[in-house]
Amino acid sequence: MNFIDKDFALHERALRFRSQRMEVLSSNIANADTPNFKARDIDFRQVMKTVRTDALTTTQPQHYELEGGVPPDQAALKYRIPFNTSFDGNTVELSMEQAKFGKATGDFQATLSFLENRVSGIRKALKGE
Repeated sequence: MNFIDKDFALHERALRFRSQRMEVLSSNIANADTPNFKARDIDFRQVMKTVRTDALTTTQPQHYELEGGVPPDQAALKYRIPFNTSFDGNTVELSMEQAKFGKATGDFQATLSFLENRVSGIRKALKGE
């Protein structure tokens, strides 16, 4: 079953990072009225690029952690620059955050759907259908 773990490891991490991004975006939305709150976001492409690079350059499975979450590094967690500045120093633009959260939700659902289809294909192959 090691080949299954390797096959799904990237998708598992993608789901984890997409979930973390939705948490960061929901925190931004929750703090839309908090003075001096700075909106943040996770650069998903940068995180996944790092994960893929780590996975491709290792020579032994013990070189990187397979279980548990790999938190996004500080380079991937960035502050957002607002289009319109507010008087209280808050950089959250509610309409932008809601749109990004909606897109992030759709991306999460698409990754999950892709993963479900892969599992379904493996089940069919094992059953001989």
